[in-house]
Amino acid sequence: MLAVPGLAHAESVPEDAPPPAPYAKVSELVPLPDFLPGLGTLFVDPATLPAGPFLGYDRDGKLAATIFMTPIEDLQGGTSYNDLAVGSNEVSSVDIYYNAGHPGVDKPHAHVVLFHGADAKSRVAE
Repeated sequence: MLAVPGLAHAESVPEDAPPPAPYAKVSELVPLPDFLPGLGTLFVDPATLPAGPFLGYDRDGKLAATIFMTPIEDLQGGTSYNDLAVGSNEVSSVDIYYNAGHPGVDKPHAHVVLFHGADAKSRVAE
């Protein structure tokens, strides 16, 4: 199996947006809304694409989720995504679902969403 190196970050990310460089606001990199219901306002280090981590902040700028976007064809081909960074060690729930593709990650992929805090999912719902 092929491993993708260099995806993890040693530094921790702040609980408040925006996170420091090299993270960039996704809506400034590709044509997506500033806030995506279910994910929040996303930031990513462009060097870690496509998997991420993407950091999702609620409308108050508080970290709510870490999102990974792993291309289906890469997973089927045996690619492993190891040692991915997590925005917070507190993970209250995880959602995994299929996405057909969108600006920034055009290929079909799986969203793996780690929610940080019991109310995190509701904070990014709308």
